[in-house]
Amino acid sequence: MARRAIARLCNLSAGNAVVHRGSTPMTQTIGIIGSGLVGKAVARLAIAAGYNVVISNSRGPSTLSTLVNELGSKARAGTVEETIAAGDIVTLSVPLATFEKLPANAFAGKTVLDQSNYYPGMGEFRRADLDAGELTSSELMQRHLKGAKLVKGLHNLSWIHMESNARPAGHADRTTLPIAGDEGAAKATVAGFIEAIGYNVVDAGSLAESWRIEPNTAIYFWRYAPKVPDGVSHEEAKRIYQQRGEPVSPQEARKLIDEAVRPSPIGGTLEGMPQVHVDLFLEQASADTIKQ
Repeated sequence: MARRAIARLCNLSAGNAVVHRGSTPMTQTIGIIGSGLVGKAVARLAIAAGYNVVISNSRGPSTLSTLVNELGSKARAGTVEETIAAGDIVTLSVPLATFEKLPANAFAGKTVLDQSNYYPGMGEFRRADLDAGELTSSELMQRHLKGAKLVKGLHNLSWIHMESNARPAGHADRTTLPIAGDEGAAKATVAGFIEAIGYNVVDAGSLAESWRIEPNTAIYFWRYAPKVPDGVSHEEAKRIYQQRGEPVSPQEARKLIDEAVRPSPIGGTLEGMPQVHVDLFLEQASADTIKQ
């Protein structure tokens, strides 16, 4: 039912790609919770696409003045509550381990873009129900944010490749991202945003099916990153890794989703990350991000 709804709302094309129609986005403001590498990447892409941005973190608006100045006139800082209130879409650009700190009641009626992923043990966070596959991480988030209309998306590529892979509509190198959710209109809204910032979109199903696009599946992270040849220097590896990956067509994305096998064990691991990815994170993340 959810897929039929999003098809009607978004005019799905061949390969189940969601097409965002019109030059002016109906969504005007993106509320971004989290000012780390991921939140900053979302902010830059949103502003480049013409959106206003309200961004927040756990330390308060006064800590974001430098970032807001860098982002320009379409950005402002706010408290978490102000960010939620202002956003037509509210992105969760924060670690899953922090989900219980989110003010659950404030999200009622909001379209929420869940970028979090389950990495067991990271941030000293682990749950038996996630490990056992009794629910997905986005189902857990939806349960906490009662009344929110949550969509999983923009979670399956790194902050680096979120920016380096973005391309305008019709570009030969435009790549495709998956979304999952239980509410058709919210999926359509999120699809329109992701289309506007540089990507095609395919529907991966419900939140219960979002395991198909989680860590350790074929459409997660590394399909969007360039391959670094063996034997290159560390500096050259970093240079190569920060370039765009090979584009994923809507048809390939659909195939990767449909053929996915639920990983065992569930969740991502630091050991599964290329060393160059870890090194770039440590270089680019702020001390506060690493501490969290």
